[in-house]
Amino acid sequence: MEQALARLEQLKENISEEINKAASKNALVEVRNTHLSKKAEINNMMALIKNFSGADKARFGQAINDIRQSLNELYDTRMRVFLDDEVSAKLASEQIDISLPGINYQAGGTNPVFLVRDEILDIFISMGYEVKEGRDVETDHYNFELMNIPKNHPSRDMQDSFYISENLLLRTHTSPAQARAMEEKKGEMVKVVCPGKCYRRDNDDMTHSHQFGQIEGLLVGKDINLAHLKATLDLFIKKMFGPKREIRLVSSYFPFTEPSVEVQVSCAECGGKGCPTCKDTGYIEILGAGMVHPNVLKMSGYDPNIYSGFAFGIGIERVAMLRYKVDDIRRFYQNDVRFLKQFVRK
Repeated sequence: MEQALARLEQLKENISEEINKAASKNALVEVRNTHLSKKAEINNMMALIKNFSGADKARFGQAINDIRQSLNELYDTRMRVFLDDEVSAKLASEQIDISLPGINYQAGGTNPVFLVRDEILDIFISMGYEVKEGRDVETDHYNFELMNIPKNHPSRDMQDSFYISENLLLRTHTSPAQARAMEEKKGEMVKVVCPGKCYRRDNDDMTHSHQFGQIEGLLVGKDINLAHLKATLDLFIKKMFGPKREIRLVSSYFPFTEPSVEVQVSCAECGGKGCPTCKDTGYIEILGAGMVHPNVLKMSGYDPNIYSGFAFGIGIERVAMLRYKVDDIRRFYQNDVRFLKQFVRK
């Protein structure tokens, strides 16, 4: 019995010395694997208990447990020292000298398309319009039929629109959101602007893109006439381009409005006198508009004998090009920091 206890004390002393002498975390782990694992000598000595009887069994078992606990605590203490040293070394290596000059990261600005979109929406919100967004993927029913666009209209051709299936396509305008707004109001007054992306099979060039931003407006109520439309758009143009800009309405055609007009704004370069920018006309086309077609009103649940309304469609990129004198629509989509950093949101 005494000889066995003496061996335990000798093991404790030897293992403690190795733990204290371990020069690294890996060396310390090696000591544990050698002397504190299940197959280590100190654990194998548990087999000697069967050679003792009575109180000696309990005494020997307790001695082994005490020594193992003491060695494990010593191991944990030493391991914490190594881990703390690792953390300290890492912090020291990653220390930042705050006296050094900072790093100047190249930053762009808000894309002018978004600046213009938000400004247009703010103008119409100030007039009492509600913003209603729609779906990029629409049905033929909402995109064409409810807009009084007949089956043989060119925009329904597979060569002009992005069809997903026979009845689904990427919307060609944001008008479907207007149709849904009228359905929701069920005969009540509607006053909405509908922003979003539109998609058409255009060849990308300086003035055209297969994807573009649009904001359409709709006002439906009683006794709405063309004078209301002109006053609304005149106020919009003056807020957007300045109080000296004038508009004129030129007769046009859209299947969902009757009468339809093309809205032109006086040229900023020449003040309406005529120059190369406006092709000597004094005016530049900026958007399309008109009075809502009676068929569109009927299909959305409005009696055209009681209700009337006007609608307009604004190309966001078109306004941005005029506002910032950008000569190529593709610049808006190239994410060129040199271009974008010119535009700062106010």
